[in-house]
Amino acid sequence: MNHPAEKSFEFDHPTNTALALRRSIANRLVYMVGKDVQSATQRDWLFAILHAARDRIMDRWRETRQITHAQDLKRVYYLSMEFLPGRILSNALMAIGILDETRAACAQLGADFDKLTDMEADPGLGNGGLGRLAACFLDSLATLGLPSMGYGIRFDYGMFAQRIVQGQQVEEPDGWLEAGNPWEIMRPEFSYKVCFGGRLDTSNGGLQWIEAEEVIAVAYDSAVPGHELASVATLRLWSARASRAINLDAFNRGDYIRAMEAKNASENVSRVLYPDDSTEHGRELRLRQEYFFVSASLQDLLRRFLRDHGSLEQLPEMVAIHINDTHPALAIPELMRLLIDVHRLGWDKAWSLCTRIFSYTNHTLLQEALETWPVDLFGRVLPRHLRIVFDLNAHFLAELHTRFPHDHDLLRRVSLIDENGSRRIRMAYLCVLASHRVNGVSALHSELMTTTIFADLARVFPDRFCNKTNGITPRRWLAQANPSLAELIDSRIGNGWRRNLVELEALRAWAADPEFNNAFQLVKAQNKQRLADRIARETGIVLDPDSLFDVQVKRVHEYKRQLLNLLHVVTRYHRILANPSANWMPRSVIFAGKAASAYYMAKKIIRLINDVAQVINSDPRVDGKLKVVFVPNYRVSLAEVIIPAADLSEQISTAGTEASGTGNMKFALNGALTIGTWDGANIEIAEQVGPDNMFIFGLRTQEVAATRAAGYRPRQHYEESYDLRLAIDRIADGSFSPTEPQRYHDLVAALLDSDHYLLLADYGDYLATQDRVDALYRRPFEWTRQAILNVAGMGIFSSDRTIREYAEDIWQLRPINR
Repeated sequence: MNHPAEKSFEFDHPTNTALALRRSIANRLVYMVGKDVQSATQRDWLFAILHAARDRIMDRWRETRQITHAQDLKRVYYLSMEFLPGRILSNALMAIGILDETRAACAQLGADFDKLTDMEADPGLGNGGLGRLAACFLDSLATLGLPSMGYGIRFDYGMFAQRIVQGQQVEEPDGWLEAGNPWEIMRPEFSYKVCFGGRLDTSNGGLQWIEAEEVIAVAYDSAVPGHELASVATLRLWSARASRAINLDAFNRGDYIRAMEAKNASENVSRVLYPDDSTEHGRELRLRQEYFFVSASLQDLLRRFLRDHGSLEQLPEMVAIHINDTHPALAIPELMRLLIDVHRLGWDKAWSLCTRIFSYTNHTLLQEALETWPVDLFGRVLPRHLRIVFDLNAHFLAELHTRFPHDHDLLRRVSLIDENGSRRIRMAYLCVLASHRVNGVSALHSELMTTTIFADLARVFPDRFCNKTNGITPRRWLAQANPSLAELIDSRIGNGWRRNLVELEALRAWAADPEFNNAFQLVKAQNKQRLADRIARETGIVLDPDSLFDVQVKRVHEYKRQLLNLLHVVTRYHRILANPSANWMPRSVIFAGKAASAYYMAKKIIRLINDVAQVINSDPRVDGKLKVVFVPNYRVSLAEVIIPAADLSEQISTAGTEASGTGNMKFALNGALTIGTWDGANIEIAEQVGPDNMFIFGLRTQEVAATRAAGYRPRQHYEESYDLRLAIDRIADGSFSPTEPQRYHDLVAALLDSDHYLLLADYGDYLATQDRVDALYRRPFEWTRQAILNVAGMGIFSSDRTIREYAEDIWQLRPINR
């Protein structure tokens, strides 16, 4: 930084010229960061810019709160275990409308804006699609001016940072807060006691929860600016603090470990997202986390409500609480506890309020993914809430008995307590019972939800279920992630699509225009070069930007079928070796994603991907024809580089297992063609862009069910397909793991003996469809025409549309009137 020190640092009302921003950044460097221009580090400059941006949001943030209060508007409180906002600075500058001015101000100060923003940490507040959806929703709530607040946990270390060591995933702490977070504001005045353990005392004729340990939840607020600062929403995250900071007696005796035990145990609650739940301690910590944040959130929202309204009778008219997946399900018994034990309402009145306040989004059709808790563990950690759940269940089953007096098996099937084997509390059932509306996240998912996992509950509550197809914010996932494409689109149809994504429909008229088609290809080529440069820096693998970029980036899970993609890669490798002189379309296959730390099979799949990549990338016989790379530590900032560069988007889950997917929307919005099953939002994307502009393959949902019902034999596919047999045999015999030939025997056995997600059944059609991909990619004009039509058809997949539907159909919200 060679620019001379600013001579004036007065605090003027912030304006948005480059000169004013230059002064603001220099002010913040001195008065907030505590450095001068000569001594400032890169981190200091980054934080000064963040503070300068935050200054320009504060007035609208305060105004949003004041207007909501003055107009006495109903609020939605969005409870989510995960929020995955991605880097904040560029998104905020775009929302304010000062990105270019800030870049210019940095240049005048001798700072490299792009290098500074690349230093910003991704907030470690989520894992994947669930958290990213929540972040998109907050962006849309702010853009639409809807009174709202997001509640979650301020995780010290997020889930984990992923490294690949000798092909294997290695988890390291994700220390995203280690350098500080200037975007957040600590609110110590909003601190609440959260209790665990203890026992119930009925000795005085009533019921008291006593002898419980206490943890203090402290609020940290972050602003979420809407587009053009339409309004500013609040994300309030809770950090755990010990009720007693230190055992001073133990410390003075020199027993320093004992002195800190209670503090550490308390603060572990907000330490790490999704602790490994393969142990009893891990499962208990996760339960504590879920209760910790909903208890603090409900205490906070009731405080806010009672500040302005004297009677709890008005609660459903002023408060909507949305449960994002089942992680916040404990909000239901917690609200009952607060209403009954603290505010002294009767049971029936409290339950009546609850059932008009809560709504719930289901995100999975997988039975194994529906959260349940052992009764013993639940009762040990939350004895009062166990009693409430038992009482809720008793009331529910008694009511059902009067409606269905002869269907005793129905009562067993819908009970909140699963009595099969170990007794467990069904949290999804609790959510359905308490919520006035329950939604799925794509048309197919919502239909299957009522015919599979919630079939009995849909019979009991036929009017409760609905669909709200997911969406993504175009501000981050096109305007920010792909500025070159955004600029190209602006040049043809204007910039109104940022607020009304349906305006992209006008691009249909440009899809076959040679000039626009060529310009679109140039943008894609630039994005591919950017990604190739990054992959070369981070992995040492050199990709050809002229090759087809075939991308699958998402959480690693068996049902998402990264292994099916890899079987195609291995088959392609073998075919090239068998016929090297053929006119092969060069392809670069790019994987990224994290596996849960305790998910053995997913981690084994990551290792196999890297083993296959090592063999293929070092084989000169396929050089220039095929490359494979696994990019470590997938996160939002990496997605913003990968997604705009993709030619082909792999969305290949087994039909009927992917609730929606939002990655498919991001890829299509950025001009990638989808290869996918007839599943989740792939179906609705096909309806908008036309199935001829996608590559659909594989069994449909009904065919999956019929295949399983008929007694599926995966070995039959193995025996009947030479290509499949060769691919599996080479994996099994150690061709890709020569130092440990047995490494993948369990993975191969799972494929041949069970293949629960029907990879082998879909393999043949998948390969044939990949051949169609190659054929189309040889015709760049036609490929690009279809890519443009994909972009043009993405209008309904804006999270703004999704949130409007939630606001009108579920939450009954009105926007602020400024």
